Amino acid sequence: RLRLHDGKLIKDRRYHLRTYPNCFVAKELTDWLIDHKEAPDRETGIRLMQKLMDHYIIHHVCDEHSDYKDAKLLYRFRKDDGTFPLSKDVKVFMRGQSLYEKLVSVEESILKVREENSVKYQRTFLGCEMIDWLIQEGEAENRKEAVELGRALLEHGIIQHVSNRHHFFDSDILYQFWINFRRRCRLTELLNENSSRALSESPDSPFCLRKLNPDPGNTSFLSVQTNKEIKIVSAVRRSSITSLAGNSNPYFSTTPTLVFPPVAECNPKSVLKRPVTNEELLSPGAPYIKKTLTIVGDAVGWGFVVRGGRPCHIQAVDPGGPAAAAGMKVCQFVFSVNGMYVLHLDYQTISSLIMTGPRTLMMEVMEAIE
Repeated sequence: RLRLHDGKLIKDRRYHLRTYPNCFVAKELTDWLIDHKEAPDRETGIRLMQKLMDHYIIHHVCDEHSDYKDAKLLYRFRKDDGTFPLSKDVKVFMRGQSLYEKLVSVEESILKVREENSVKYQRTFLGCEMIDWLIQEGEAENRKEAVELGRALLEHGIIQHVSNRHHFFDSDILYQFWINFRRRCRLTELLNENSSRALSESPDSPFCLRKLNPDPGNTSFLSVQTNKEIKIVSAVRRSSITSLAGNSNPYFSTTPTLVFPPVAECNPKSVLKRPVTNEELLSPGAPYIKKTLTIVGDAVGWGFVVRGGRPCHIQAVDPGGPAAAAGMKVCQFVFSVNGMYVLHLDYQTISSLIMTGPRTLMMEVMEAIE
């Protein structure tokens, strides 16, 4: 976006006696992507821009087109017109980025390459060190507030315990920044993701924002124990810190596993007994009824999982969560989200709509008549 501003591709444009500020012409942008080697051809450029539209980064100036068209149509970055959805999750992500930049810009940073149990980890810090630093820099008023911030960063996948065994504590447990915010991501990387799971969970993805859901009682976490086997590997310049990983992955020495409980580590089998089409759902006399659900999210979300596509269905419901209390059930089909018709969308797009929307979620679902 900033490069396009500098190159004057983004500017105020007049069309049909109306001026549209800070917009670009789709066809010109496709040319720019090819000229600057951000895309090898027009087809790839279109796919890249569609990815940005799907993630609510750009949109048509009048929202008359949901697809990115390689034509003389005006589009705009949502950051330029104030419509970028700054949800609580996005704000935590941006806070994590701000803290990371602040940490790596100082001479004596608490971020160091350390070794634990003969494994080297990058961008690491002790929990108690981070607490001290947050208070010292005025990022938190007291240790309790600093712990809450650390827990929010961990639950949003920004930091992690080096072996994914602990939540965030004010102790000498070793943590690391999971995301290298200074790594510049090329747009074409968006098209290298082979699955929706990889897109949402891979730290290499430019769209790596995701929220974890650690339960304090979950056996995925161990109780707090002091670890005496932590040692600093070497004092190096931060610019060369990634070279010490010892493998091809610029982020980790080990593969992260704590995203969801182990049962969700692979794509679960659909709960549907058979595929259902939109035509079948909407045909006159079809054995389905529509229900409207009002779900008020709690501190950890809404308590359900959407899967499938065109139409999407409810794959799982937390029995103790807000969705179950509102009447949501497994196998219901998602008809609308906050007033938007979504039968034609895939579950990644619907999940994004939910995550970037208000805490009170209005959903229409279609349920088979028993």
